[in-house]
Amino acid sequence: MDAATTARRLGRATVLAVAVALAVTSCTSGGGGSADNVAKSEPPRQDSDDINPKPLDQLKDGGEVRFPLYQWITQWNPFQVDGRYGDAVDIMRALEPNLFTTDASGTFQTNPDYLVEAKVTSTSPQVITYKLNPKAKWSDGKPLSYLDFKADWEASNGKKDGYNIADSAGYELISSVEQGVDPTEVKVTFAETYADWQNLFRPLIPAAGIATADDFNKAWIEKIPITAGPLKIGVADKTAQTLTLVPDGSFWGTKPKLEKITFRVMSQAATTQSYLNNEIDLATAATATAYGQLKDAKDTVIRSASPWDEVHISFGGGGPLADQKVRQALGKALDRSALIKIANNGVPVEFKPLGNHIFMPNQAGYQDNSGEWAKFDLSAAKKLLDEAGWKEAGSGQPRTKDGQQLELHFVINDSTPQAQIDLSTAAASMWLAAGVKVDLDKVPKNDFFTKYVNPGKFDIASWRNTDSFPLSSSLTNFRLPVGDNVFGNYSKLGTPEIDALLKKAAGTIDPVEAAKYYNQADAKIWELGHTVELYQRPTVVAARKGLANYGAFGLATTDYTKVGWEK
Repeated sequence: MDAATTARRLGRATVLAVAVALAVTSCTSGGGGSADNVAKSEPPRQDSDDINPKPLDQLKDGGEVRFPLYQWITQWNPFQVDGRYGDAVDIMRALEPNLFTTDASGTFQTNPDYLVEAKVTSTSPQVITYKLNPKAKWSDGKPLSYLDFKADWEASNGKKDGYNIADSAGYELISSVEQGVDPTEVKVTFAETYADWQNLFRPLIPAAGIATADDFNKAWIEKIPITAGPLKIGVADKTAQTLTLVPDGSFWGTKPKLEKITFRVMSQAATTQSYLNNEIDLATAATATAYGQLKDAKDTVIRSASPWDEVHISFGGGGPLADQKVRQALGKALDRSALIKIANNGVPVEFKPLGNHIFMPNQAGYQDNSGEWAKFDLSAAKKLLDEAGWKEAGSGQPRTKDGQQLELHFVINDSTPQAQIDLSTAAASMWLAAGVKVDLDKVPKNDFFTKYVNPGKFDIASWRNTDSFPLSSSLTNFRLPVGDNVFGNYSKLGTPEIDALLKKAAGTIDPVEAAKYYNQADAKIWELGHTVELYQRPTVVAARKGLANYGAFGLATTDYTKVGWEK
């Protein structure tokens, strides 16, 4: 997928519980055209990453690493609805306190730079006690304190007017945030049990930066007013579309090995030539064209892992699509295996059909709940459309109802790779066979989310959700909107039953028991005709030989302090 259509959640960096989004990457990764003769490997297992791990004493001091950035980051507040695309959250976790990291299995680890410890100190009610590293302080000189936790909670719990939040999951269950026995201790009390509490306050944002709704929504546009991380912004040149991160000399914890990390904005398609020209040190190799050009490049290693990263087709809830039977018909009219084959053409890791909106196949608890709703059955699709009152008008013609033709619009960003165009075109042909005319509408890349997806102004759209774990972060993608706040549910489709199941799962500590509720909710999401999942998208990248502690992370957190060059 091109980096212009990815919603990243705040799971490990982006996204499900906020994505989100960091970054935006186009919706499918694959090359079209010629027959696929590339040998396929099985997707990497759950607890694996591929980053060339090296201890810090084997890395050079200083140097620069150059990475692509798929969209200029305008909103830096990761709790604000527009702050979760592309790599924004991932980068922010190097600039602000990232209280917990995750390993390759997705397991949370306390970050000693900010926390001495954090643990459940009461179960009824649930109380989490955080003991802060006394050395931790903001760039304005103030120490981290309960006031920052309290401000983040109050801004994100959905109870304050004017705060355009990305996700209230978890925060809405907190009943109080207080100072503990001393200023370095924070006590967070929950009104209801919340299993994934370690995913909250990641990163922690300073109270001074979000004191008002105006600050929350606007003070982080094109700037970061206060930091507390191992890195800080060196240069942010919007004209040149270049962003640099440099070590923050006042940081008390682990010092970064690199002198500078440079991000350059470019399309995914441009990364291949830029890498070959030695302008960047890492490039996506997840399309046939890119992999073909990069696999034998000089001093290059191909790395792959299985992250929480899914490719899907979403349906809107307006017009003809307000009828659940029409949405269900669209799902049953799709031959997913044929669409996946288009995306997988020429890529060395197999793309397998995804049967779950919440679990990836390499996560414990995964089961395929798609049932009849993702089974290609053209006659059943036609029958559903008949039942919805849309009458056949002859082969190759759109159905009609009350004098109107059944015509829908598939919104696509204008920098979408050819593989996605091929996939979308094939899907439109499948729908036409059922009597649904679907037009492909190209829109400017930077407008795709802000003007179409986020406000729900689409009939059909395709993008990726990434880093949607821990599991409770899935609530934001499927919960019923509240007023104008759609959270991450851009289709605006949902039911109280789905909300209740997801919330019950999030409050269930036993992971096996929680998985039962998540899977019950997932089955209902399939039946709703909300989203047709296609496949889990593996990370496949070309990395410069000698680049250490970076590449394909799987479910692990990026640690920019450890990135560097081997001695």
